[in-house]
Amino acid sequence: MHIYAFGSVCRGEIDHSSDVDLLAVVATADGRFDPLKFSVYSYERIRVLWREGNPFAWHLFREARLLYADDGRDFLRFSEPGAYTNALGDCVKFRQIFVGAADALRNGSASPVFELATAFLAIRNVAICFSLGCSSEAVFARDAALMIGEHSLVVEPSRYAILSAARVLSTRGTGRCPTPNEIESLVVRFDHILSWMDDLISVARGQNERVCKPG
Repeated sequence: MHIYAFGSVCRGEIDHSSDVDLLAVVATADGRFDPLKFSVYSYERIRVLWREGNPFAWHLFREARLLYADDGRDFLRFSEPGAYTNALGDCVKFRQIFVGAADALRNGSASPVFELATAFLAIRNVAICFSLGCSSEAVFARDAALMIGEHSLVVEPSRYAILSAARVLSTRGTGRCPTPNEIESLVVRFDHILSWMDDLISVARGQNERVCKPG
């Protein structure tokens, strides 16, 4: 059994809205770990993620910190994860998730906080996947979209804060609900955010074509 911390606490990004992300790696199902408090993975599943070069594997490899090991070794450093080669496909997937959330908000969703949180997650993950697959430095931070250099999302801080706060409210139940006017002020910027995503996807597609081109 191996237990790790990962996420913002390991990046030194703790603030009033932070929690501590915990990972338990186990051989078989283990009832000692509450899935609401731990991400629970088997050793075999971790090995599969490593072979795939999955972004979560790279996240853990780069940032996770060992808290406990029953064998005295740091299991997650058994090897470097495989190359991440699906930036284009993953960016397209998360763009589609963003479009779904945006459409729901435009149509008067009964769960606007959930949709805003989903939109934030999609924005963050597009940036993470792009940085890991298409830039020289992978960024796994909560605000990755604002931290990828010349490819960063340019958006008013007050509007971005609405998205970020909705994510915290949706996942941790803390904070206030955004007002209808705040939501509307953000919705009118969704086309700009989509344009940013499309620019990243265009870059990822160009890199993918160069990698796949024969010779």
